[in-house]
Amino acid sequence: MTPLSAHLRVAHTRGEVVESVHAVSVVVLRPDGTVLRTAGDPAAPVYGRSALKPAQAVAVLRAGADLTDDEVALAAASHSGEPVHLAAVTALLGRHGLTPDDLRCVEDLPLGAAAMRAYLTAGHGPTRLAMNCSGKHAAMLVAAGGDPDYLEPTHPLQQACRAAVDELAGPVLGASVDGCGAPAFVTPLEGLARLAHALARPADPAVARVAAAMRGRPDLVAGTDRLDTVLMTELPGCVAKSGAEGVLVAALPDGTAVAAKVADGAGRALGPTLLAVLDTVGVAVPAALRAVAAPPVVGKGRPVGEMQVRWPDDPDG
Repeated sequence: MTPLSAHLRVAHTRGEVVESVHAVSVVVLRPDGTVLRTAGDPAAPVYGRSALKPAQAVAVLRAGADLTDDEVALAAASHSGEPVHLAAVTALLGRHGLTPDDLRCVEDLPLGAAAMRAYLTAGHGPTRLAMNCSGKHAAMLVAAGGDPDYLEPTHPLQQACRAAVDELAGPVLGASVDGCGAPAFVTPLEGLARLAHALARPADPAVARVAAAMRGRPDLVAGTDRLDTVLMTELPGCVAKSGAEGVLVAALPDGTAVAAKVADGAGRALGPTLLAVLDTVGVAVPAALRAVAAPPVVGKGRPVGEMQVRWPDDPDG
């Protein structure tokens, strides 16, 4: 196992004391695809989780799914469950004679905190539509011609998804089942960085369309005050996708590609990690992005600490 000292470390401070430390593996690729900087083990096997959705969306397009550009963004989304998301997924299904009841993702509440409160206040319980992966599932269901078995690993669509992941983010080292019910693939961390690089410099029409759709509707990819959406909004030209258990892939406007995995799965370490990468490549960070990526640690409603980042080769690291 790679020692803690070899990782990028994100320290959560409260007062003068370090309260928690998150170890993060990072791969940063230059626009030409060569390695610029790493922390941790670039070859470490990682479940990309929802960070692999852009590759799965590529497979959906290659399978011939009839999707608008906004629907392509939904196919790559882990949406917050805001009204705009629920309406868009419902419309996508309805356009193909399907309903939310045809989805095979698990029932869930909205992922966004504000969206969840509004949903519960309106008297709703968990539904397939509200599940953050419902856009991906709706697109997969359309690509599969409405086949209810579209999630089976042996289904041609899932075989195509595995092939796309292997091509763009691979090699695929293993597979299990994601939280939503779709296959979950294991790839090297550097493979995830290669996916980000493919989105930054697409050489394939389907990859180019997915990247353009995500850039065009960042609000559909995640939601209000979510890191993915704010990054793509505040730094036009970026493509970003986070995943459960502390995974992030991002392509910067100049073609720099990033992949990160937090060892303990704490998603709160991804924002500070992203800011550290932007600093490394000399990108000015808009205040709105900084506020979402690294909010202060609060006590009684006021700042009392911060998230501090150290690369393993920092002199004081």
